[in-house]
Amino acid sequence: MLKLVIFGTMFSTIDLMELIIIYPKLFLILVPTLIIVIFWYIFCKSTAGSSIFLVDFACYKPQNNQQICRQNFLNRSSRELKFNSDTLEFMDRILQRSGLGDKTYVSKGLLSDPMDMSTKAAKEEVEMAVFGAIDELLLKTGVRCEEIGILVSVCGVFNIMPSLSSVIVKRYKLREDIRSYNMTGMGCSAGLIALGLVQNLLKVHDNSYALLVTTESTTDNVYKGNDRSKLLSNCVFRVGAVALLLSNKPSNQNTCKYELVHTVRSQTANNDRSYNCIFMEEDEQGHRGISINKDLLYAAMKTIRSNISTVAPLVLPLSEQFRYLMNIIVRRFRTGSKMEPYNPEFSRAIDHFFPHVGGKPVLDDLQKKLGFSDEQMEASRMTLYRFGNTSNSSIWYELAYAEAKGRVKKGDTLWQIAFGSGFKCSSVIWRATRSIDCDEMNPWSDEIDEFPVDVSKIGALSDLFVASK
Repeated sequence: MLKLVIFGTMFSTIDLMELIIIYPKLFLILVPTLIIVIFWYIFCKSTAGSSIFLVDFACYKPQNNQQICRQNFLNRSSRELKFNSDTLEFMDRILQRSGLGDKTYVSKGLLSDPMDMSTKAAKEEVEMAVFGAIDELLLKTGVRCEEIGILVSVCGVFNIMPSLSSVIVKRYKLREDIRSYNMTGMGCSAGLIALGLVQNLLKVHDNSYALLVTTESTTDNVYKGNDRSKLLSNCVFRVGAVALLLSNKPSNQNTCKYELVHTVRSQTANNDRSYNCIFMEEDEQGHRGISINKDLLYAAMKTIRSNISTVAPLVLPLSEQFRYLMNIIVRRFRTGSKMEPYNPEFSRAIDHFFPHVGGKPVLDDLQKKLGFSDEQMEASRMTLYRFGNTSNSSIWYELAYAEAKGRVKKGDTLWQIAFGSGFKCSSVIWRATRSIDCDEMNPWSDEIDEFPVDVSKIGALSDLFVASK
């Protein structure tokens, strides 16, 4: 049987001719579709717009005295929060199988005796993380505060007045005419959503620097009741923050780390299961917490698939797009075909993949569906192990891991994808403008040789999520 190779894909010529003879309309569909794919590919490559650069970023690393191990976490939860024995047993199982190690960080308020969960303590936690990240970023870049023209701050749940952006303006004496924005309530995808906002602002404000800061408060989000659906956030969320300096200045082209290529945002909030899967509410005793139900994995996969379907034509080589198209056509027109749906090999186009470390089940599914290797998933799994879920800043600890390993080379394509309540999913594609020196200032630098560690034996927790309402 003769074989036909098109864009690197092998097809049986007999099968193709058979389809065209039996289904003459197939030819009328295939040729125009192929032309459309080619033109779409060319269009996507040629509409990059004005260049936006990531000059550098800095991840906050708390002090060693803020580290907490699993047993200490459980002991303090039992003593300070008065959880019952069933709740403590359930939390222990979450911690054993969450993928977190014994050196993650919690706030000073949660380590004090007694625990301090006041608004003042939460504000101190956020300020310590945000100021630490910004101070390091300014030191790394040498940019003066008066040069910054745009500021966007992100803190998912904790909200204060004056806003976090105002706190930053006051602390660093930023310009009176600075364009400042503050985002809250957007979940773990908020950091990349904010990056899309910065992208749009830099498109209309030439020759500007933009400062983007993202963090979360663990002090303010502690749940004090025994409702299992609200315990996950207590167990996996940890202290973290990141500060990014972006620019559209042509002079930064040769000194920056990355060039922004694409931003893609999707959401499925119009679907009840997606909307309700992560929800802040009070339990029957009046304790506020974030409920997570069994629809989370459904909502995550549904929204991520929607996002990926938009990302795919932007990044995949034409050969992968053609394989995917031919697979759909053959399965559609050939009755009784046992051909499996084709999952595009994103690893052919993406050198580094950094998904949000929301949980081990989601990471496992993404790796399987998108065809990434264990090494390409290593940064995500090690970030979850070492720093826990730092909410919207976690993907930057992953990128810092790859940099510390010396894996980011000039011309590499990087994909960050984050997802969270709503349900929302955002993707950002970067291109490395230079090879990154593994000796640069980095939260992993002093311990990178200890990683990776083996987390393959960590099992799934089958009853982690409660039934949806």
